[in-house]
Amino acid sequence: MKNYTYSICHPDKKEIEYKKEILSPKNVLDIAKNYPWMEQLKFSDSLDQELVYYNPSLDFTCIQDGRSFCLTSDYNKEEVLEFSLWYNRPKNVKILFGLLGKRERMVLDEVWSIDFQTSLQHLQYFVDGEYDKIESLFIKS
Repeated sequence: MKNYTYSICHPDKKEIEYKKEILSPKNVLDIAKNYPWMEQLKFSDSLDQELVYYNPSLDFTCIQDGRSFCLTSDYNKEEVLEFSLWYNRPKNVKILFGLLGKRERMVLDEVWSIDFQTSLQHLQYFVDGEYDKIESLFIKS
């Protein structure tokens, strides 16, 4: 079973909070489901915008393979919760336009305006190791 660490970006704090506890896949999902997303967004709105450092975010990193999956919240004009998803993963990339072959590097992909349930489903894929399902989301966008 894979284990995870996580960090939290708070709207009013310049420093990212790195949690020391080691999480199971179930812990990861519970934290994301129960995080006070809307309360944090409303709190962010109440601040002087010059004092806002981040949108509320949770970033989960797999200890075993270094991949990470981040949910960053916002809401649309109708104040419906939505997320940008950030997926950091190894990917074969061409070196010098392919002249020097390919090398595996960590690559950060992102997608925007994803609803809460779809975001949680992709977090589930992440902790289940179903990386191809996550990657298909980024190919579509």
